[in-house]
Amino acid sequence: MSRWKPCKRRDFVCKLRPLGFDGPYVGTRHQFIVLAQCRLAVPSNDEYSVPQLRLPLREVEGIMWRRLAVDEWDSL
Repeated sequence: MSRWKPCKRRDFVCKLRPLGFDGPYVGTRHQFIVLAQCRLAVPSNDEYSVPQLRLPLREVEGIMWRRLAVDEWDSL
C-alpha cells in the first residue's frame, strides 16, 4: 500500500483536472479551481507537504462525495 507523498502545486492542479475540475482561475488572494458550482482555493505554496496536501484533498472528497485513495491519487 502506498503512502501520501509531498506534491508540487502544478502537479496538484494537473491531478485534479481528470476528476472534472476546471482552472486555476485568478481570485483576490488565491487562485481557485471549480467543479460544478463549488470552488476550491489553491494555496500559493510551490510545494505542499503531506499535511498541507491532505487539507485541500479533504475538501475535494467533500465536493465529490467520495473518498480519494492514495493509489487513485498516485495514478492520476
